[in-house]
Amino acid sequence: MCPKNASYYGNRAATLMMLGRFREALGDAQQSVRLDDSFVRGHLREGKCHLSLGNAMAACRSFQRALELDHKNAQAQQEFKNANAVIEYEKIAETDFEKRDFRKVVFCMDRALEFAPACHRFKILKAECLAMLGRYPEAQSVASDILRMDSTNADALYVRGLCLYYEDCIEKAVQFFVQALRMAPDHEKACVACRNAKALKAKKEDGNKAFKEGNYKLAYELYTEALGIDPNNIKTNAKLFCNRGTVNSKLRKLNDAIEDCTNAVKLDDTYIKAYLRRAQCYMDTEQYEEAVRDYEKVYQTEKTKEHKQLLKNAQLELKKSKRKDYYKILGVDKNASEDEIKKAYRKRALMHHPDRHSGASAEVQKEEEKKFKEVGEAFTILSDPKKKTRYDSGQDLDEEGMNMGDFDANNIFKAFFGGPGGFSFEASGPGNFFFQFG
Repeated sequence: MCPKNASYYGNRAATLMMLGRFREALGDAQQSVRLDDSFVRGHLREGKCHLSLGNAMAACRSFQRALELDHKNAQAQQEFKNANAVIEYEKIAETDFEKRDFRKVVFCMDRALEFAPACHRFKILKAECLAMLGRYPEAQSVASDILRMDSTNADALYVRGLCLYYEDCIEKAVQFFVQALRMAPDHEKACVACRNAKALKAKKEDGNKAFKEGNYKLAYELYTEALGIDPNNIKTNAKLFCNRGTVNSKLRKLNDAIEDCTNAVKLDDTYIKAYLRRAQCYMDTEQYEEAVRDYEKVYQTEKTKEHKQLLKNAQLELKKSKRKDYYKILGVDKNASEDEIKKAYRKRALMHHPDRHSGASAEVQKEEEKKFKEVGEAFTILSDPKKKTRYDSGQDLDEEGMNMGDFDANNIFKAFFGGPGGFSFEASGPGNFFFQFG
């Protein structure tokens, strides 16, 4: 009815701003100042729309024009300061993004969004940094809000894909990257992410296939190549380290397996499978304290019967490891037969018998006497099926009259070699002995 009235456009712009429809409001505000360049409130509203949409430079020009018309206008002065603050936050964020200081970028974008609540660019940058920080639900929420308003926003589609990619949902992530590239074929970040996602998926699957086929060397190489694709993908890399650790354990490279599992839990300290794999490697290398620590962590997280049993087994082995290792003292395997135990005792008892070392120094005699007693003690336990069973099961040997302080190593030796007069050491030269049996 009155298309040339600047105030009407200005009023409608104000109403649209109240509704959060800043892009439409900007058009009306610009029309109002085209009709009347001296319309101060029109310039203020144009600047406010530019600022809300994140175009701080254009906002500065509008507020400057308002101040030229009314240099004492308090609103124009404040908004001009706000626009310059947003310009400064943008500069800092750009520098910090290059430094990979994502927390500071999020801080700057939060401050900028207080003045520019409708700026998709700021929201996307914030969401991308949240994803890089592993705060995926927050990043997803920001991207989803944008997509509800603009389902074709390539940047938001990219961020949605990025979150899924970093959560190891690679197939779904690829779908979002492809959709982003459909909307913006030159979207460089989506292109790189899509390429990395496809490469990671292929390498991991090839590694899994090689592992299942028993080709552990190839599996190791493929997992290693996959780990070099994207160091930022923490969750997938944690799984790859754990997988490679499993390969190393199959190759009996247990220390390498422990290192891989340690890298996995450094990346994801909730990764139960990596703790379990590392704990088993600790058990296999007789590092029982470390195994107990890992099984405790697992059991605290998932209180299952299986995990409880694994913890009990590790605690038992730890307890056993702190006793004398009778198998080691005799130099036999834990599965040694009765004959092997007897042969080992004969060899070690003769080696450490005090008479053999009668010409040695007092210190050597004392050490050899100690070893002789330990050999006798080991034979006493391992040659008795009942005692051996209790020892192997980790039970205390002092119970049920098995006090090891009561035995006499010499009596065991005499009984084994046929009693008094059945055995003697004789010198055959300086430092040499031969054994004579009666």
